[in-house]
Amino acid sequence: MSELVTAIPTGIAAFTATNLDDLVILTLLFSQVNATFRRRHIVVGQYLGFTALVCVSLAGFFGSLVLPSHLIGLLGLVPIALGLNQWLNQDSDSSPEAQLEPESPQASAWSSLLSPQTYSVSAITVANGSDNIGIYVPLFANSSQESLLIMIAVFLSMVGVWCYVTYKLTRQLAIATVLNRYGNSFVPFVLIGLGVFIVLKSASLTPIALVGSCLCLAVLVKQHEPDGESPETEEH
Repeated sequence: MSELVTAIPTGIAAFTATNLDDLVILTLLFSQVNATFRRRHIVVGQYLGFTALVCVSLAGFFGSLVLPSHLIGLLGLVPIALGLNQWLNQDSDSSPEAQLEPESPQASAWSSLLSPQTYSVSAITVANGSDNIGIYVPLFANSSQESLLIMIAVFLSMVGVWCYVTYKLTRQLAIATVLNRYGNSFVPFVLIGLGVFIVLKSASLTPIALVGSCLCLAVLVKQHEPDGESPETEEH
């Protein structure tokens, strides 16, 4: 029962932290729905792409059967690094815009589910899923079989919620603009929190060592920040 209580909020937090940017992308996709690009293309494509990300991340769970838990727990430094990178280099972040060209109508409902539009959406989901893998691998690796199944069920349920919410957001684009503008302000802290939870849960590092590791990661991430500021001259 305790695993159920822990796995559900952990799954919701992990999904939200790694898929908040998908709210913007899915809203853009739903805004392009027409006679040949249907809502089911987006929903099925999102599920296919997300399932692929989960399958790749399961390597972390199966790896936990071989490697000691305290070593696998060090993978929690990955979401910490991702969060620090987003937090310290926010000015260099850019939101990808996905556009799909409408294809010819399909002959049946089944063929429409397997249409190029569906796979285009799934490709976007996978391409935008590096953060998902970076967090799900250590999260799965430090989970029991029961917790893993619960979190996967939560993830799949949240995909449906995300699709429904973003479809509704196409009627209120002002909300999508707010999410795009302010979402990046708190997502880095959710990622860092998840990473800290993974490291401390597996007892991979002491709190002091974890703080030191975070400081080192912050320095490394900041050092690799692209030098994007250049003086602008305007001629009238």
